[in-house]
Amino acid sequence: MVVHPNLPRIMAVHKMTMGFIFILTYMCFLTPVHQAQRAKSGTISHLSFKNMDFAMKLYRKISTYHDKNIFFSPLSISTSFAALLMASDGVTHEELLRGLNLEQLERADQPELIPQLFQLLNENITRNGSLKLDQSMALFMRQQFQVEKQFEDQIKKFFDADIKTVDFADAKGTVKVINDYIKQKTEDKVTEVISSLDAQTQLMLINTIFFQGAWQLPFNPNFTRSAPFYIDNYNIVQVQMMFKEDKFYTLEDPTLGAKMLKLPYQEGVSMLILLPNKDTDYTVIDDEISARKFLNWVRMLRKMKLEVNMPKFKMEQSYSLHNLLPDMGMASIFSNAANLTRLSKNSSIKVSEVLHKAVIEVDELGTIAAATTTVGIIPYSLPRTFIIDRPFFFFIYHEETNCLLFMGRVIDPTK
Repeated sequence: MVVHPNLPRIMAVHKMTMGFIFILTYMCFLTPVHQAQRAKSGTISHLSFKNMDFAMKLYRKISTYHDKNIFFSPLSISTSFAALLMASDGVTHEELLRGLNLEQLERADQPELIPQLFQLLNENITRNGSLKLDQSMALFMRQQFQVEKQFEDQIKKFFDADIKTVDFADAKGTVKVINDYIKQKTEDKVTEVISSLDAQTQLMLINTIFFQGAWQLPFNPNFTRSAPFYIDNYNIVQVQMMFKEDKFYTLEDPTLGAKMLKLPYQEGVSMLILLPNKDTDYTVIDDEISARKFLNWVRMLRKMKLEVNMPKFKMEQSYSLHNLLPDMGMASIFSNAANLTRLSKNSSIKVSEVLHKAVIEVDELGTIAAATTTVGIIPYSLPRTFIIDRPFFFFIYHEETNCLLFMGRVIDPTK
């Protein structure tokens, strides 16, 4: 068994002078190894809801490892695994369905329903041509590797994937081919993805997502000032605090001990900020957030005049998902028992590494990322100020579909 080196880090994100940028890249390696229904109609809204609950589960899993900043793209991760879902069979397929929270969308009489829903969701999100959200998928495979024709057709049809044949034995040449491809797909925003490759690699699946959004109500940089941010009772850092007075959508959930603020971008995407009250430990919120509660918060938002104080921040986070997902029920795809026979019948394979990296920058002009019950909600009882000077959560979502594009937790804006 060949042990792969860690995937090199994604490089630099070129800062835009306008708006903010987020770039995220997700990679999946497959290497050779020795291998030993439920039906319910589905819609885009069902898929968005299921993806959101998957995102919350993954967030909780990540948060058990540390109390630091968190940032990732649920859409990129679930899209990549939806492609692998088409490649899997047997126990591996069932585990992926349950782990991704898509079990109820599987139909025996419509085997292509789930990839169709991902395709429709992506088309719905991007049909507004002015929205800057680009997602792309590519499959780089060894020259001698035989991919099943049905899988190749499906990944092209539903995910518009590019399939490239490369010589992994020529590591230097393949590195250049892959980096040039990613550079072109991300409009030169990502200039390098990898610096080395293992010669035994059979297949590489890459999914990138790039979001750039300008605030509908930009902050005036002249009002940005240094201000304290209270990480906890003992640690205080100085941050660049932005200021804006205007009418914003907001609400308070006293049963949760938190309040929410919606910051819309210009083209159908918004950031929802969840700010725990000063006397509420943010770790308590970890166990409470869910897709149902998120949708309820969005429905209950009300507009009122506010003074908003929000810190500028940048984050770059990387996750080895092959260490996290087995604990969420997706284990066999990373083991010698992996069943990926719909991908290829010529070679026994498993997924060896799943690396996810997300980068976000939030400033006065916008964001760049390249990544239950209604009882007790009081929309009008908020004070006239919304000061984000302590750890908070944020969710970037597409308003029409309620699709969660990115989510994160900011503990220390200076890190």
